[in-house]
Amino acid sequence: MLPVVALVGRPNVGKSTLFNALTGTRDAIVADVPGVTRDRQYGFGRLGPVPYVVVDTGGLVENPTGIEAQMRIQTERAVQEADRLVFMVDARGGLTPQDSFVARELRKSGKPVYFAVNKAEGMDPDMVASDFHALGIGEPYIISSSHKHGVRELMEGVLEGFKPAPPEDEKPDTIRIAVIGRPNVGKSTLINRLLGEDRVIASDKPGTTRDRIFVPFKRDERDFLLIDTAGVRRRSKVDDAIERASVVKTLQAIDEAHVVVMVLDAHEGIADQDASILGLALERGRALIIAVNKWDGIDPEQRDQIRNQLALRLDFVPFAPMHFISARHGTGVGELVQSTILAFESAMRQMPTPQLTRTLEAALQAHQPPMVRGRRIKLRYAHQGGKNPPRIIIHGNQTDSVPDTYSRYLSNVFRKAFELFATPVVMEYRTDTNPYTEKKKENKPVRKRRPPPKERRKQATRR
Repeated sequence: MLPVVALVGRPNVGKSTLFNALTGTRDAIVADVPGVTRDRQYGFGRLGPVPYVVVDTGGLVENPTGIEAQMRIQTERAVQEADRLVFMVDARGGLTPQDSFVARELRKSGKPVYFAVNKAEGMDPDMVASDFHALGIGEPYIISSSHKHGVRELMEGVLEGFKPAPPEDEKPDTIRIAVIGRPNVGKSTLINRLLGEDRVIASDKPGTTRDRIFVPFKRDERDFLLIDTAGVRRRSKVDDAIERASVVKTLQAIDEAHVVVMVLDAHEGIADQDASILGLALERGRALIIAVNKWDGIDPEQRDQIRNQLALRLDFVPFAPMHFISARHGTGVGELVQSTILAFESAMRQMPTPQLTRTLEAALQAHQPPMVRGRRIKLRYAHQGGKNPPRIIIHGNQTDSVPDTYSRYLSNVFRKAFELFATPVVMEYRTDTNPYTEKKKENKPVRKRRPPPKERRKQATRR
C-alpha cells in the first residue's frame, strides 16, 4: 500500500507550501477534505522515489484555545495515521519554545521523524543547522519549499526503504474495484449485493491491514477484486451509522483500483467531501463511475431536479457515467457491473501509434492550436505512454505553451475516437529538437567580432 507521510510543525513554518510542492498542486486547488477540518489536507505525493500519500496539518501548539484546539486534535490524528513524519521548522524564525514542544510530542509518537529546516534559501546551511541541534532530532535537511531546493533529497531520505508495489498476483484481466463514499450512503449494502447476501467473507489478503480487505468474486463470467476499506460483513451485521473509513484508507484504495465507484445517497446529493475525494481519484487517473443509491425512494417529480443538481456539481468529471440504483433491491446493479467492465477495458486499452497520429492530425485540421508570440504551436505525432489511465504523448514544437483548454479538447477527441468509457485521458507533451538545426550551429564558422570605430582608428594610427 502507499506509505503515508505527515507534515508536522508549529503554524506558519511552510507546511502547506511543501504540501503543494510534493503534490504538484497550487494553493487554489489543494485537496481539502471537509469533515476533518480545513487544517488537515490529503494528496498524492509526486516528488520522490515512490508514490505516497501526504498529509498537511494545521500545526501543533502547546496550550491551544478555540480553533487551535481543533487543529491539535487533527494533527494528532494525522500523526497516528502516518508511517513517517516530517518535522518542519522556520530557518528565519529560529528555534522557538513551540518547536521544542513539537519535538517532544513527535518523540512520544514512536514514529520515524525527519527534520526539515525550511525557508533557508540564501542562508549558510551550517549556520542554519547549528541553531536547531538543541532539539536532538537528528541531522536536519536544509530546504526551501517555495523554491523546491533540497525537497527531493528530503523525500529520498523520508521514503528510504519503501519500494514500488510488486506486480499483482491475480489474473491480468481481474478488475479491481474500489467502492468509496460517505457513511450511510449504502456502500456496504452495495458490496454485499455484489458478493451475494450469504457469502462467507474471505480473510484478509497477506500484507494488508485489518481495515482494508481484498475480496475476490465472480460475476457475469468476469473476475473481480473488491477493495473494501470499511471491512466486508454480512448484511445483518452492517451498521452504516458507525461505519467509518479514514481518508488515508480511501486514497490507498483509489491508488490500487482500476475502477472507482463513488456511492451517493439520492436523498442527500453530493457533498463537498464527495467532490474532494472524486477530485483526488481524477488526479490519480482512475476510471470513475457514480452510483446514486436509494433511487427507489425518490418521488418521480424530484428525479429530474436531482439529476440536474448532480450534473452541475460533477461538471469536472463529465466522462463519469451515473447509475441510479437501489442496492437493497438490486435495481440497476447489473448495469453498474457492466459499466465497470467497460471502464476497465477502456483504462487498459492499447492504442496503436499510427491511429493515434491520424486522430491527432484530424483534430488539428478541425481546430488549430493557438498562436504563441506570433508562431503557431506545431504538434507532429502521438503515441501511447501508459495505461490506467490511458496516457497519450504528443511531440512537437512549443509544446510547453499548449493551453489547458486545448489539452481538454484533444483529450475529448481521443476519448471519442477510441471509445474510452468512464476514464480520464492524460495528455503529455514533449518538445522535439531539430537535429539539422543543431548540426548547422556546430558547423557554422565563428566570425571574429569587429572592433568598435574608436579601436579601429587607434589600430590605423599605429600602422
